[in-house]
Amino acid sequence: MKRIYLLLIVFSIQFTQAQSQDLKRAKRLFDRTYYSEAIPLYESIITTNRSFEVVKNLADSYYNTNNYANAQRQYRLLISRFPEAATAEYYFKYSQTLKASGNYEEANKVLRDYFLSTKNQKAIENLDKDNLVLENISALGNRYNIKNMTINTSNSEFGAVTYGHELIFSAVNNRPNIFGKVYKWNNESYLDLMSVSLKNPKIDSIKNFSVELNTPLHEANAVFTKDGKTVYFTRNNSKDGIRVKNENKVSTLQIFRAELVDGKWRNITALPFNSDNYSVEHPALSNDGKTLYFASDMPGSLGSFDIYSVSILGSDYGTPKNLGPTINTDKKEQFPFVSKDNKLYFSSNGHAGYGFLDVFVSEIRKGEFTTPLNVGLPINSGYDDFSFVIDSDTQQGYFASNRKGGKGADDIYEINEIQPLLVENCMQYIAGVITDVDSKLPLAQTKVILQDANKKEVQSVITSIDGSFSFSVDCEKSYTVYASKNQYTDASKFLKLYKDRKKTNDASMALKSKEVIKKEELAVIEQKKKEAALLVEKQKKEAAILVEKAKIEKEKAAKKAIADAEIKKQEKIATIVAAEKDIVKDKDRLLIKTDPIYFDYDLWYIRKESKPILNRVIELMKKYPEMVVEIGSHTDNRGNAKYNLDLSSKRAASTREYFISQGIPAKRIFAKGYGETVQIVKCEPSESCNEEQHELNRRSEFVIKNL
Repeated sequence: MKRIYLLLIVFSIQFTQAQSQDLKRAKRLFDRTYYSEAIPLYESIITTNRSFEVVKNLADSYYNTNNYANAQRQYRLLISRFPEAATAEYYFKYSQTLKASGNYEEANKVLRDYFLSTKNQKAIENLDKDNLVLENISALGNRYNIKNMTINTSNSEFGAVTYGHELIFSAVNNRPNIFGKVYKWNNESYLDLMSVSLKNPKIDSIKNFSVELNTPLHEANAVFTKDGKTVYFTRNNSKDGIRVKNENKVSTLQIFRAELVDGKWRNITALPFNSDNYSVEHPALSNDGKTLYFASDMPGSLGSFDIYSVSILGSDYGTPKNLGPTINTDKKEQFPFVSKDNKLYFSSNGHAGYGFLDVFVSEIRKGEFTTPLNVGLPINSGYDDFSFVIDSDTQQGYFASNRKGGKGADDIYEINEIQPLLVENCMQYIAGVITDVDSKLPLAQTKVILQDANKKEVQSVITSIDGSFSFSVDCEKSYTVYASKNQYTDASKFLKLYKDRKKTNDASMALKSKEVIKKEELAVIEQKKKEAALLVEKQKKEAAILVEKAKIEKEKAAKKAIADAEIKKQEKIATIVAAEKDIVKDKDRLLIKTDPIYFDYDLWYIRKESKPILNRVIELMKKYPEMVVEIGSHTDNRGNAKYNLDLSSKRAASTREYFISQGIPAKRIFAKGYGETVQIVKCEPSESCNEEQHELNRRSEFVIKNL
């Protein structure tokens, strides 16, 4: 067991020592920019060592070799594990890798969250401003047609410029000499200046541009004077063909100049402002050939690389001048180019871009530079887009990019500009026509006011003869449009605008004439009067109909009630008649049948023998309290008719008095004398009847009027 423990301790020490050696070697390679060689060492180390330095250096190695997916993963780890140690540089690099993967929303969030955590309000404002600029540029769509050239390979090709009938560019020599070296930044061979015919640009026709200019080191980014006899290009720092390194063992880039003498490039000299301690690269010439532009990280630069200019004074040069904060940022600006129409194009990752290096343009006006603008799509992408050149006469040119879909690390693309760079904020139109609501005709001289969401007046116009108006407004805002005209009603319309650029929003409105309104109001009043009159008449008719209906119903009810009462009466009569033998029906009359009632001749007093007969009638009336009886008294027709009528009336009244004296209410007994008018036996003349017949006519009848 002791031996086993001892072996484990020995192996552990050896492993630790080996890892320590790997870490030192990886750092040494990283510091010398040998990123491709450092990567596998850091990939092995990070499995057991996730220190800040290991994660950072591996992320940067991926970043510098354009392995953005792996760089993104390591930067995410770096920021999550070491949020305090991670500086703004790493949040920026992380956001760049996110843009390369197309995740712009997350890229902006990463930066915004960082700026919020550091309370950098100015940076947040600049971020919002940059996003707005990009949005406006993206709205232009594709400004260029681009085409991947047939000369591209799996290696890097970039820096294309025309030289006579040839295209000169930087590329890996596919037929290097036996002593060709590998560039340990990305493990590719060193770059040379290559050429190909513009008429037939094919891979198999690519050749070495110049054996005098090309060396085993990097040569790239050539630019020629207009006469074609002088060239400026970028090369590794070297002396007598041998690479020179600084104290950090880094060979900086420098600009060299050469002259064409008898068909060969001679007098190859380094420019006097080159240095062992910083790079000077990517030469470009002004139109008059008197100014050289270049990129450098020399002391005094605002960022890692800035664009500089220097005066060409024959074979001498002035003092390099930083183009200042309008062009340069705290990030990277490289690959300058000046077009015939005096515009400075360059690549930067510090201005508002789509990710990594984007191409920007600034106009040169009397030695001053306008604010750079992103040249837009599809030149720029989430990857490196650089070495842009264009002929402003033909609108044709070239640029390079390592974007997805290419053939290699960096590819050259032919370009053709198809629309100008006219950048403007998202705007729309609010327009319409003001009309008369009734006549539908346009209303001229109508005042139309545009107000913002805070009810503040933005603009106002007076409509023309056709009643039209129009406002130019910002997108994604709310507005209210008010229209007013003398002797017309006012009107308003609310509009909420979204992000549709140059959309026309209709705010047409119709106003009502106040004169027409008055006429309509009077007409309404008259109409209401008529309607009221008609209503009253209608109500009267309806009331009359209701009254008539009610009357009819009442009459029906009355008739029904009478009928019902009559039926009941008849039923009652029938019942009484059936029950009382003294009550009989005589045609349509109901009588109480009695023995004859006699009166003394020419007298009307009730005789004693008549009272029992009358008492029978009284008995029946008391038995039936609702019975009403008429006493009808009749005489024969002997004597004077008037006398007979008076006598019969007295006899009937005398009989009634007797009934009342026996307790019959006066309202139940009526007396009527008929005289000789109703005879049972017609005695005409009176002598034609005997005494018995006259006695029949001389009678009292008890007629039941009601039961």
